[in-house]
Amino acid sequence: MAATHLFRKGIVFTALVFLAGATPPPSRTWVAIGDSITYLNDHTDETDHRITKGYMTRVVEKVPDLHYVNQGHNGWTAGRIARQIDSLGLINAEIYSIFLGTNDWWSGRPLGRFADYARKTGNSTVYGSFRIIIDKLRSLNPKARILLITPMQRVDFVYLFNLQNNAYGSYKPKNGQTLESFAVAIDSIGRYEHLDVLDLYHTRSLEMKKLVKYKRLKDPQTGAYRDYPYPQFIGVPFDPKTDAYPYPIGSIAKTYDGLHPSDEGYAIISRKLVKILKRY
Repeated sequence: MAATHLFRKGIVFTALVFLAGATPPPSRTWVAIGDSITYLNDHTDETDHRITKGYMTRVVEKVPDLHYVNQGHNGWTAGRIARQIDSLGLINAEIYSIFLGTNDWWSGRPLGRFADYARKTGNSTVYGSFRIIIDKLRSLNPKARILLITPMQRVDFVYLFNLQNNAYGSYKPKNGQTLESFAVAIDSIGRYEHLDVLDLYHTRSLEMKKLVKYKRLKDPQTGAYRDYPYPQFIGVPFDPKTDAYPYPIGSIAKTYDGLHPSDEGYAIISRKLVKILKRY
């Protein structure tokens, strides 16, 4: 009995020594570059807590050796990121993601041509902006994995805290350009550079008809509020000075305001990202 007891103690002691000396799993850094959809991950109060956590938090819950750095900038375009690329404090990381384009589309920035990317023509087009950004990341870590994320589709956006800040959806062009053309451009960059591309624009679960359940607007005939589903609300007037916020809690689907993902929307994005990032 004594020998057996000592043998068991020896096993326990050996296991403890092994565990104490075991090397912890390596920690990888993921720098997520983006606009407000990325920024809001760490600023849920700016959604009036309509979301609980964004896509980066959800990803690292599933990929435990990964930690993220939030380089989301509220309202920024790829052009502004490129212009300020040397002052953002970007660090050497194993993984970078770039989730931009929707603000470039809405602000009317010229998409340009693929030649602007290939020939490094500068920051006057979105293609050129992406070249500046990607070149910067490669200068930080030539071996880093770079993941491109296309813009999502969007319906009419109304900012929760300022109704004057609103924009129509991607169901029609802005400045003669469709949002889809920006997604296609980002995909073309990915194919050229042999980078993974997460195409959210063509993700069926994030189609325009699924982004909000309805938009609450005044019926032009009666003046009474009605809940209009997509696409019935297109063209129905909205007066930010007198009308109520058109996306009450009950309207939330894949977005909470027509543009920014809800918890459900972020969950879709994070599941797709996890599948990619687990391969890296």
